Amino acid sequence: MSRTQRVNAAIRKVPSWLIYFACALLPLWYFYLALTGGLGVEPINGLELALGDLAMKALVLVLAITPFRKWTGLNLVPHRRAIGVIAFFYVLCHLLTWAVLDVQSPARMWADIVKRPYITIGMAAFVLLLPVAITSNNLSIRRLGPMRWRRLHMLTYVICALGAVHYVMVQKVWEIEPLVYLAIVLGLLATRIPSIRREFAG
Repeated sequence: MSRTQRVNAAIRKVPSWLIYFACALLPLWYFYLALTGGLGVEPINGLELALGDLAMKALVLVLAITPFRKWTGLNLVPHRRAIGVIAFFYVLCHLLTWAVLDVQSPARMWADIVKRPYITIGMAAFVLLLPVAITSNNLSIRRLGPMRWRRLHMLTYVICALGAVHYVMVQKVWEIEPLVYLAIVLGLLATRIPSIRREFAG
């Protein structure tokens, strides 16, 4: 057995519950930092940004799983669903921090969604993410059928692109890190073009 095969065998043995548990602790850690002054003089803003950064990392990881397997041979596919659900959880935490702790008003939320393009784009990504998250289970695959389920989950490509644009725009000034994320997302999406064409060729 090769080294890559041994690593893949070890990856398959990691229980999904452990991934959910470990990753779910990260927002709690950031919340603790916000309460104890570890996120700067504006803890709510710091928490919001930290959770948004965490969500962006998780979305990029979801998008990278298939190309990563192709390029390196390492297979994270057995845990793709868990990683995707965790990404949704991070996005939801980011959204709730903005809505509940920052804005604190449905009227102000709606005003921001309408008036601020980066929030409009972020909210659009979240709305598209909802059906993907809701159908991330075996029952949905059986009810929708593999083809319709697979095509629905191609919304992930649009979600990641919108998320990356939102991440760039929310900074309000040009910063390297968000632009790097955007470049990575666009590069990973470019690798998916042939598979998208094959999927809809029929």
